[in-house]
Amino acid sequence: MKPKSLLRAAVIVIGAALLFFVNRPATHHPSRPYPAPEFGLPDLNGHPVHLSDFRGKAVVLNFWATWCAPCRREIPWFVDFQKEYGAQGLQIIGVSMDDSGKDAVAPFVRKMGIDYPVLLDDTRVSSLYGAEDVLPTTFYISRRGYVIASATGMIGKTEVERNIHEALDGGA
Repeated sequence: MKPKSLLRAAVIVIGAALLFFVNRPATHHPSRPYPAPEFGLPDLNGHPVHLSDFRGKAVVLNFWATWCAPCRREIPWFVDFQKEYGAQGLQIIGVSMDDSGKDAVAPFVRKMGIDYPVLLDDTRVSSLYGAEDVLPTTFYISRRGYVIASATGMIGKTEVERNIHEALDGGA
């Protein structure tokens, strides 16, 4: 291989590695926790569910879709965390971003054993939270109703659990 070709290949590899490192999913902690935007969305039975219904609980608000492979990978974690920490005041809420609505989501929810509320997004809420570009996107909301952390893309199970502990402990 010619030296110019080697140099070009090295630059491409280094550039790709830097892009991966800089853009990898990670938890973002805002400089100041901010009030979680209030919303109302229908659940799979058509009943309205509002964020304020869970006041006093730590909330994990997860935007996902049935076709999203990372979403499907982390949903069992959320099912487990709801069982483990629900009695301590944790509430997982899934917001489906599927265009086909209830017909696609309900069978998936049954198959995955999701036992926490699943809501159907109408694009207003996802845009209100800035969750319309990348799935999964997850917000961690303290018992006082403040967003204390968020993650765009799938983070590791240990990091999810750490964020849950922070939300349960008050967040700030």
